[in-house]
Amino acid sequence: MTRAHSRPPSSRSGRPTIAAVAQRAGVSIATVSRVVNGVANKASAETIARVNAAIRDLDYRPESAGRTLRIGQSRLVAVLAANLANPTMAAIAATVEMALRERGLVMLLCDTHDRPELQDEYLLEMRAHRAHVTVLLGAVASPGLDAARPRGDRLLFVNRLAPGDPQAPFVGIDNKGAAVEVAEALVRRVSGPLALLHGSPWSSATGMRIEGFVERTRALGRAIIDAHIFGGTGDHLEIGYRGAEALLASAPRPAGIFCTSDLMAYGAHRRLSDAGLQVPQDVVVFGFDDNPLNDWIAPWLSSVRVPYADFGPAIADAVQALSLDHASPVRTILRHQLVQR
Repeated sequence: MTRAHSRPPSSRSGRPTIAAVAQRAGVSIATVSRVVNGVANKASAETIARVNAAIRDLDYRPESAGRTLRIGQSRLVAVLAANLANPTMAAIAATVEMALRERGLVMLLCDTHDRPELQDEYLLEMRAHRAHVTVLLGAVASPGLDAARPRGDRLLFVNRLAPGDPQAPFVGIDNKGAAVEVAEALVRRVSGPLALLHGSPWSSATGMRIEGFVERTRALGRAIIDAHIFGGTGDHLEIGYRGAEALLASAPRPAGIFCTSDLMAYGAHRRLSDAGLQVPQDVVVFGFDDNPLNDWIAPWLSSVRVPYADFGPAIADAVQALSLDHASPVRTILRHQLVQR
């Protein structure tokens, strides 16, 4: 019996497909895509050579990439989120997807976990896929980001200002102004010492919250002592728990605490409860973000409400403006709300 040789897959036009190249080179389609677009940073030199040989042998021409180059646009909008475990970022991402879909655009969502090297990998991937615009929902400083901006990549920064370039296209809230309102509210509500628990200050959002709170409390004659300021990196629940533990060991014990995220406030509340203290009866706690579930699970928590529903349309508008290469800078500041419970 004569065994028929399998033919490489081809498109309806008869031209070889990317699957044919992958089959001939003995690699995945994703690897071929990266080689074609010049971002095969994780492939060996031997693998790249094998893929290029298959491309030449089959005379492969990437149809979709060619079409995108000809018409100068793509429907893909990349959203690189710093931490999708944070309810704030997940809520914003959901509104962005809806707003982009209404405009005929497709969202690709990735979690960078606040890691520069992972952010850079995704930036390369999005360039390979010729993303219409890349939205950075919480950017971190990274070599790839430094290279992308002068190269002319369309980037939109959300929630955090662009590292090293505060004038870059931005959608977010007035973090400093919101923290000033928290300081004023705490000064009105409690007469005892105030405290501050915060995450990494290199984040522009966190840095502005710290700055606004510290400056306003000082101006109101309620400056915070060093023992009542606790910062950390990593998991916000853990920062809140450990921070509250440190505050309980300090003297005098704070009567009001500002946490720069709701997750941090949850951790602080757990430690205060373990110590037999009630919130807000014994200690008033303010958070930031006002997670949509707070009315159900944290009726004790006062917080700055981020306008989640407004982010999607605002980001979609900014994406459209960037795609038209508007000369005027894209900068949208959304209205926050102080919610006291």
